[in-house]
Amino acid sequence: MNEFDQKAQDWDKNKMHIERTLAIADRLKKLIQEKPAMKAMEFGAGTGLLSFYLKDRFLEITLMDSSREMLKMAEQKMEAGDHSKIKTLFLNLELEEYIGDPFNIIYSQMVLHHIKDINAILKKFYHLLTPGGILAIADLYQEDGSFHDGDLNVHRGFNPEDLTSILLKQGFNDIKIAPCFVIRKEVSAEIIKEYPVFVLTAFRKDFT
Repeated sequence: MNEFDQKAQDWDKNKMHIERTLAIADRLKKLIQEKPAMKAMEFGAGTGLLSFYLKDRFLEITLMDSSREMLKMAEQKMEAGDHSKIKTLFLNLELEEYIGDPFNIIYSQMVLHHIKDINAILKKFYHLLTPGGILAIADLYQEDGSFHDGDLNVHRGFNPEDLTSILLKQGFNDIKIAPCFVIRKEVSAEIIKEYPVFVLTAFRKDFT
C-alpha cells in the first residue's frame, strides 16, 4: 500500500483540498473553450475531485491513477449518482504505456511534482493528445522544499520559464501560466507558510 492508498479514505474531508480544487476548476473553466464532444483524462486523478467539478464540460472522462484505494473512493462517489460518463483506470503512466484512444484534453492537479522524469511524462502526454489537444497542469511554483518537509523524492515546485522551455521542445505551443490558489501550511509551531499554485495550459500542435 503506497502513501496515497493510505490517505484515500480522508482525502475528500480535507477542506484545503476542496478549496484548491474549486479554484483550479474555476480557472480551467475560464481558460478552456467548451466543446461538446471532448474526451478528457485526469492524470493522477485520486478520488476524482477535480473531474467531478468538471464533468459537465466533457463527453467522457477517464480517471487515471496508480493508487487503487484512491480510485475505489472515486468509484464509490460514481455509484452514488449518475456519473456514467466517468470511468476509472488503474495505471502507472510513468512505468506503463496507455493503449487506447487519444484524448482532447489531459489535466492534473498537484501531481507533476511527484513525477521523477518530467520530460518523459510530458512526452507521453503529447502523444496521448489529439492534434490541437489541450494539456492543463496545476502545481506548485518553485518552493524551498518545506512543502514536503524536505522530501528528496519530489520536485520543489517549478519555475514557469523552465516548464515552458520543456513544453516547447516537446511540441506544445500557446503556453500560458497564471496563479490560481495559495496553500497555507503550518511548517512549525506558530509558523504558517504560503505556497502559490499555478495553472498551466498548453496545446499540442495541429500536426504530428
